[in-house]
Amino acid sequence: MSEQQERRRLPIGVFDSGVGGLTVLNELRRQLPCENLIYLGDTARVPYGTKSSLSVMRYAEQAARLLIERKVKLLVIACNTVSAVAVEPLRLRFPGVPVVGVVEPGAEACCAQTRNGQVGVIATESTVNNQAYQKAIMSLRPDIRIRAQGCSLFVSLAEEGWHEGDLVEQIVARCLAPLLDEAEGDSGIDTLVLGCTHFPALKGAIAKVVGPDVSLVDSAVTTTRVVKQQLLEANLMREGDAPGHVSFLVTDGPERFVRVASYFFEGAVSAAQVELVDLQHYVVA
Repeated sequence: MSEQQERRRLPIGVFDSGVGGLTVLNELRRQLPCENLIYLGDTARVPYGTKSSLSVMRYAEQAARLLIERKVKLLVIACNTVSAVAVEPLRLRFPGVPVVGVVEPGAEACCAQTRNGQVGVIATESTVNNQAYQKAIMSLRPDIRIRAQGCSLFVSLAEEGWHEGDLVEQIVARCLAPLLDEAEGDSGIDTLVLGCTHFPALKGAIAKVVGPDVSLVDSAVTTTRVVKQQLLEANLMREGDAPGHVSFLVTDGPERFVRVASYFFEGAVSAAQVELVDLQHYVVA
C-alpha cells in the first residue's frame, strides 16, 4: 500500500471545548460517510468563552498535539472561540496537517448568500465581543451591514435538549428581537449566521422565528463543505464504500457526554466509544 493510500485511511480529527462541536461531527458523517472521525471534547475546561486568549491558545495546542499524535489527516476546530484565536497559529505550528475552523467558512457563506447586504450574527457573548465574524465578513465584503447579538442562553437550551416547542420559540423570539426590529427605511437582515456550534440544534425554532425570507448560515454545513473540498484537492478522500468509524475523547464526565451527545449527534453514542484523556500531559512550549 502506498503512502498516499495510507494517508487516505487516516481519520479526521475534530476538536471542541465541549459538546457543541458534535453538530459539526454530525454533518461530517452525513456528507463524508466513509471517513473515519475522532472527536475530542475538552469537557473538563468548558466553557472557553470566559477564558483569556492565551489560555484558549494553550488548550487548542494541547488538543491539536493529542489528535496529531493519533495520526489525523486533517484537523477541524469545531469551536468558534478557538477558531477566532487559534486557527492561524495552529496552521503555523503544525504545517503538515491542514487546519479548518468554523468562522471563515461561515463568513464566506454569509457573503455569498446575502441579497441586500444586511446580515445578522448570533453567537455567545464572547464570540460577539471579540468580533470574529464581523471582522471575517468585513474582510470579504466591507459593504455589508452587520448586526450581532449574543445568545448564550441558546447553549443551555441545546444542552438540555430543549430544541423545539412554543416555549423555545418564545425564548428565541425574545433573544432575536433586537436583530429583527427594522428601523424606518430599513429592509432588515436577509441572512443570519449561526455563530455557535450549539445553535444548529435549534435551527428549526430559529427558522420559524425569523421567517422564510431570512436565510440561515449553519457553520456545521459550511465547514464540512470546506473539509470536503480540501480532501478532494489533496487526494485524501478515504476509498471504498464501507462506513467510517467514529470515536470520542473527553477530558471529564464521560457519562454526561454520552447523555448530552444524543441531543446533537444522530445515532447512539455508547460509553464504550468514549475514552477519557488528560490534555495536561501535552506541555506547550
